[in-house]
Amino acid sequence: MRKKAEMPAEAPLRAADRIRASARELFYREGIRAVGVDEVVDRAGVTKPSLYRSFASKDDLAAAYLRDYDLEFWQNFEHPGGKSYADAREHVLAYIGQLSARAVRKGYRGCGLSNATVEYPSRDNPARQVAEAHKKMFRKRLRELAANMGARQPNMLGDALLLLIEGIYLTGQQSEDGPAQSAVAAAKLLIDASVKG
Repeated sequence: MRKKAEMPAEAPLRAADRIRASARELFYREGIRAVGVDEVVDRAGVTKPSLYRSFASKDDLAAAYLRDYDLEFWQNFEHPGGKSYADAREHVLAYIGQLSARAVRKGYRGCGLSNATVEYPSRDNPARQVAEAHKKMFRKRLRELAANMGARQPNMLGDALLLLIEGIYLTGQQSEDGPAQSAVAAAKLLIDASVKG
């Protein structure tokens, strides 16, 4: 009798990966400063020395969390709903539509990168530096997309879209029937007013 082919067992996550996953969940839900290192290692099922072998400090762990968040953000932004858009207007509207739907779900806590800029006022903090670099790049990208839409003042439209998106991050945490539900309509008004002669 032949034995069935055995499926290879999935390799268990390394301690550093478990720490990152636990930190992401806790930092996003509770806020970075509210979560202690002990809570992260308990959730990850590792020891404190394991954490400090991978991350020199809690601030370094927070920066790693935000770098991971940044990578995920760009994947979601550049391919809303897993799709690619050749038309810049449709691209931005698809992202805002997805974001506004996500913003009214239970457990939504806004943008982890925006939250970090509030939690860490010091620009010397490594987590704050990751968040600020992201926001600068996001502003640049929105301005590029505004130019691709044919906006008369692409920098202004890009900034207006950024302000709208940041507003979704914040107001989505306040109530399920808040202004986030009007975000797509507001974006269309902004874009149309900026593009039409």
